[in-house]
Amino acid sequence: MRHLLLPALLFTALQGSTQTLLTIGNDSISVAEFNEAFRKNNTGKETAEARSKYLELFIAAKLKVKEARSRGIDTTAQFRTDLEALRAQVLPAYLADPQKVQQLAEEANQRGQKDLQVAHIFIATANAADTAAAYVKAREAYTRLQSGAAFDKVAAQYSDDPSAKSNGGNLGYITAFSLPYELENLVYATPVGRLSAVYRSKAGYHIFKIVGERKAAGRIKAAQVMLAFPPDAPDAEKARLKQQADSIYKALQKGASFEALAERYSNDANSAGAGGLLPEFGVGQYDPVFEQAVFALAKDGAVAPPFVTGHGIHIVKRIARQPAVLSGSEKEAELERLRALVKQSDRMQSSLAQQAAQIRQRAGYQPLPANLQKALEVRTRQELNGQVPAEALSSDMVLFSLGGQPYTVANWLQFAQNNRAEGNGSDQPFEQLWNEYLQTQTLEHYQQHLEDYNPAFKKQMRELEEGNLFFEIMQQEVWTPAQNDTAALQQFYQSHKANYVWQRSADVALFFAPDKTTAEKLAAQIKQAPARWRSLASKLGADISTDSTRMEWSSITGSNKITFTPNQLTPIETNPADGTASFALILKTYSQPLQRSFEEAKGNVINDYQAEKEKQWVETLKQKYKVKPLSP
Repeated sequence: MRHLLLPALLFTALQGSTQTLLTIGNDSISVAEFNEAFRKNNTGKETAEARSKYLELFIAAKLKVKEARSRGIDTTAQFRTDLEALRAQVLPAYLADPQKVQQLAEEANQRGQKDLQVAHIFIATANAADTAAAYVKAREAYTRLQSGAAFDKVAAQYSDDPSAKSNGGNLGYITAFSLPYELENLVYATPVGRLSAVYRSKAGYHIFKIVGERKAAGRIKAAQVMLAFPPDAPDAEKARLKQQADSIYKALQKGASFEALAERYSNDANSAGAGGLLPEFGVGQYDPVFEQAVFALAKDGAVAPPFVTGHGIHIVKRIARQPAVLSGSEKEAELERLRALVKQSDRMQSSLAQQAAQIRQRAGYQPLPANLQKALEVRTRQELNGQVPAEALSSDMVLFSLGGQPYTVANWLQFAQNNRAEGNGSDQPFEQLWNEYLQTQTLEHYQQHLEDYNPAFKKQMRELEEGNLFFEIMQQEVWTPAQNDTAALQQFYQSHKANYVWQRSADVALFFAPDKTTAEKLAAQIKQAPARWRSLASKLGADISTDSTRMEWSSITGSNKITFTPNQLTPIETNPADGTASFALILKTYSQPLQRSFEEAKGNVINDYQAEKEKQWVETLKQKYKVKPLSP
């Protein structure tokens, strides 16, 4: 009577999602938790009957998880290791602020509507001592440009980019993601025909000129045959490769396979094995000469005559081109691509810096007083220079805390030693290194305590933990014992023999093909010679997989469209998800019901025995952990 009353009592509580729905032992389950689980797992209409059925499954699952915890499964080393591995897998999706990612993706999409032709002068700062000299050099170049000097001449004279001597600093056309984000921002803020301000990055000083702009070229798929040569290759070697390239191009004009020639002759290790196919790309990713030749191809399948870049001789074929201006589902697909790029790019650094400041505030961070900051800078320089440090700051002195975790002078000095150098080998300025330390420690703290900051992540981790507990306890209590207890399975089979009867059935051969065309080809051959189905399928090699088994007629896909006789082929069925195709050949038919042997019925016997064993176990758990509904 209590079980009949339980659903009625529970559903009176579903009006208020914040209420407690029921208790299992000393655990309270809210209406909101049940509603969320029901809506996530229910595939049909939300009816009272559907809720009632799901409620029993929900309670049974909660009972099993509670039993798993009572046995200490959640405390075992293997369980914790597996859960940490799952945490590491789902963590990245929660680290980036979705709104910021969307904002940056939309910005990149907007910038991607046009291509900018850019020229660049770069003055490197080899070390801290060179910074002043580099700045003077950059200002001198900038002054000359403002006075009307030709950009290419100034670039050839001043730029530390080796290619500037030959290309006058011309980078060709660029778009979003072509440059580091800080430089991209500088470029897109500069009007066409104008110079940017002198800008300092970690690598040195930069001056940009926006030479022109055009409607975005979009993205392109292409394949190439590349005959590479080193920069110092002798003229005779270049001439030999040019002659070889001309021969390859003539062969292509006569109908030779581009893929075959790329695999045979191209020495681009990244594309030759794929028939010369390159990853889809936009402007600003390859040599400007290369990009100009590829984007100039007028139609898919067109092949450019051999042309030379600083890397070698290229023959390029256009495969497909995607315009930059998209709408509808295509635009959403492009935004999804951009969101993925944003998460992997330096664009996220600006977002993370803002996020880190908010995290530190929540974690109780207090900035260092100015006098302590100065003393720490002195101590740091002494340590990094190998000098005997003053005793003003002891190694165990706490500099700050995040969420109760102290960070000491010793922690900081270890980080400073490991991260002191910039890319050019010079020491980072103290303030820059300290900010990097704060950022690193803040984000590590955030990752380690994400459950405290992100309710959605906390909820997912709880679901993963309960899912693993459910699996482990079912494995121990039901699945493994039921599969391995042959005597119990035999006894269950004998007691329920009437449930394991072949209805009208057939021996069938099943065929699985990668596509409908291949399936149709094989089916036509088998129709002519059914007895040779094995050898016919084998001739098509790894493209075809086969299986033979006995199946009830009602379970054979398409059996309602053919007669119940041997050598019949079922209609070909195509999977819309992946395009694979399958069909069956009827080998032998059985028109009368027949008793299944234990071996024939074993799979069904195991499933039924597990279900019976699980049902009895759940009833035991209900007695152990009382299920109490909220009184109406």
